[in-house]
Amino acid sequence: MQRLAKIQEMLMQEPEDSFLNYALALEYAKTANLKKAIELIENVLKRDENYLGAYFQLGKFYEQIGDFQKAAIIYNKGILIAQKKKDNKTLSELSEALIMIED
Repeated sequence: MQRLAKIQEMLMQEPEDSFLNYALALEYAKTANLKKAIELIENVLKRDENYLGAYFQLGKFYEQIGDFQKAAIIYNKGILIAQKKKDNKTLSELSEALIMIED
């Protein structure tokens, strides 16, 4: 809970910071508050669609709540961005995650 509070405190100074909002989402997920975690990462992607790490994590959160259709949509969006950015590592991770839910 200390990390959660610390990140929230830092966000008071920089509320639009993608990394801090992403980190806050991960902390909420650790407390089993996936609804809040999903909301935070969706907001990160609305502000910064190029934040590639968020696609993988958001897809995984959707998988955890059983919404495989939304997970696939998110993975596919991330794949397109990774292709544009020529980020082969993220492209591989997102493609593998998509394959795993399509089986």
